[in-house]
Order: sequence, then C-alpha cells, then structure tokens
Amino acid sequence: MATKHAIVRQLAGITFAAKSDTNHWVMIDGPVEFGGKDVAPRPKELLLMALGGCTASDVASILKKKRTPMVGFEIHLNANVSDEHPQVFTDIHLEYIFYGDDIAPKDVERAIELSTTKYCAVSAMLKASVNLTHSYEIRPSDRLQPEQLPAMTT
Repeated sequence: MATKHAIVRQLAGITFAAKSDTNHWVMIDGPVEFGGKDVAPRPKELLLMALGGCTASDVASILKKKRTPMVGFEIHLNANVSDEHPQVFTDIHLEYIFYGDDIAPKDVERAIELSTTKYCAVSAMLKASVNLTHSYEIRPSDRLQPEQLPAMTT
C-alpha cells in the first residue's frame, strides 16, 4: 500500500499554503470575516476542483486512446451544500462539455462511465456520502472559445 504525504502551513490567520508529494504549493484561504485574506480557494472548493480534475484526467486519457477527434472539453460542477454545519456537499452534478466534430456519443458515455465507476479515486471517496450525477453535451469545435481559457506555457 502506498503512502501519500502533505503539509499545510499557516501563513496568517486562516490563510495557508499546502503541498504534497509532487512538491507543488497550493494556497488555501477563507473570507476576511473569518480571519482570511480572501486570496485563494476555500478547502471545499478545492475538493470540488479535485473531483473535476480527477475525472477530467481519466476521460481525456480514455478518449485519446479511442482516438476521439476532440479539440477540448470542460466540466462544469454544481454542488448543493447542507444548511447545517459541517455544511457538507449533499449533491454534485458534473456536466461534461466536449468540443469537436464527429465525436461518437458512445465513446463519451463509455469514458465517463469508466471514470465514474472505476478510475476516479476522488469520485470513489465521495460517492459514499454525496449524490453524484452527470450529464454531457457535444458541441462543434468552432464553439470552443480559446480566449476564455487560461494560457498554458511549456
């Protein structure tokens, strides 16, 4: 069994820096009214992003192996949070949006199924306590808006 490690270091109030085995730092913060600086995502937001990143990695890899003519995709995650503390996620819906021409719906459905039932560890950890649902849409490649995406440098 593998062991993973992480460190969370207080910077000020409830503003923290965290890193794990890959040695990449991530900022975590809270709102000013609770002692934060409001300069970084909240811990629950990171959990939502982790779910999206986990399944996105699986789906991208599976569709690449299937040689799916995809030019890009994104996942919109919407979560309901309970009113009572600890204010946990009760439901999360993942909407996968694929961009490309001639993308086979059966390939997309299979990739999502494999991710959500077999490969995504974050999904596997959450599904015991959170109702996870998903949907997908396939859009033509000319509907991808590159100017809205963050720039990647190599």
